[in-house]
Amino acid sequence: MDLGRQFPRKSCGDANLRQLFVLRNVTVGGELLVVLGAIWGLNLVLPVLPISMLLLAMLGLNISTWICLRGGRVVADWELFAQLILDVFAFSMLMYLTGGATNPFAWFYLLPLVISATLLSPGYTRIMAILTVACYTVLTRFYLPLPLPNGGAMEAMQGGGFPLHVFGMWFGFVLSAGLIAHFVVGMSQSLKIREARLAEAREQALRDEGLVELGMLAAGAAHELGTPLGTMAIISGELQHTHGVGEAPEVHRAASLLLTQIERCKDALSSISASAGVARADAGASAQTVAYLDQLMEKWRGSRLGVKVKYHHQQENSPGYILSDRLLSQALENILNNAADASPEAVKVDARQQSGQWLLEISDRGCGLGQSAGEAVISGKEHGLGIGLLLAYGSIRRLGGEVSHHLRVGGGTCTRISLPLIESPAVCS
Repeated sequence: MDLGRQFPRKSCGDANLRQLFVLRNVTVGGELLVVLGAIWGLNLVLPVLPISMLLLAMLGLNISTWICLRGGRVVADWELFAQLILDVFAFSMLMYLTGGATNPFAWFYLLPLVISATLLSPGYTRIMAILTVACYTVLTRFYLPLPLPNGGAMEAMQGGGFPLHVFGMWFGFVLSAGLIAHFVVGMSQSLKIREARLAEAREQALRDEGLVELGMLAAGAAHELGTPLGTMAIISGELQHTHGVGEAPEVHRAASLLLTQIERCKDALSSISASAGVARADAGASAQTVAYLDQLMEKWRGSRLGVKVKYHHQQENSPGYILSDRLLSQALENILNNAADASPEAVKVDARQQSGQWLLEISDRGCGLGQSAGEAVISGKEHGLGIGLLLAYGSIRRLGGEVSHHLRVGGGTCTRISLPLIESPAVCS
């Protein structure tokens, strides 16, 4: 039977319950064959009516499970655990009717324990271990003796040594249950952590691939923009030369402004081209945190004269150093520009050292970002594309840093940047 076609796959809990549904069918079928073989093959006298009613009850539980799976409802972990508990109680009743702890199939108590350790949380597994050990312990004292073909009972075999045999089976089960509850749970948690890290690594690889594609597009754009920028520079220079300050001051001022902006564009394109050549833009060097940020803020304030900024860098007993480069400066300037565009009247910059990290918080009172860092960033600005932020986050992460966003009380966003401190101000290449 193709269970994938019978039941919609909604969640991991559904898949686990589907497996339990199949396993319970196999278990009921196996128990029925063993009981029939014991009655007809070994001529054992067993309580057929109670055993039959118990097997029918287990089939009824499986029918309800089948209906639940057909309904497409999402199955929670506690529901799977509840069904495992019902299986344990049903198996305990079967063991009570067929010799209790003397029954050679008593080790089947390990099966629900292994399932719980593999699929459920450690808390559920510990409860299952306590429950199975308790049921097994009770069955060493209270049960219906398993009759033998010669008319005797299992307890009478081997004289007084059989109780010791039962105790040995019980102790072995308790030891196995403890080992499974401890070690299998640990291995299951390790596998889950490993899967989470692999998923994070795959996500990071996809982001890095996107950055590489953006870098290739940026290099191509830098090459294509060289000619039109050169043409605009020549025309602007001729306008500036033709219309002097005394003849046409407005035209002269506009031409000067265009030349300034063209030079800024050329500098930006030169850094993109240099990143693929010998003079790499990402050649990092150590920088003292306070001096680096003071210089960056002074430069940025000069380009954003109309922005009101509250800047504070907490002084430390010992100076801290970070690995910096031109790309890091561009990334921080990009984030500062976004904060200034969001709320030019209220930008706040705080920096400090904490636990081997340099923490930088850039706060604004704007409408915030569409999505958090690490995903496909959507700018909150009206005409923002989010590419600048994506490149900024990639540049910071390349240096071992992290970027996160937090909503501020009263509105706005706080962008928190952390960069690792380095031990010495040595130049890095």
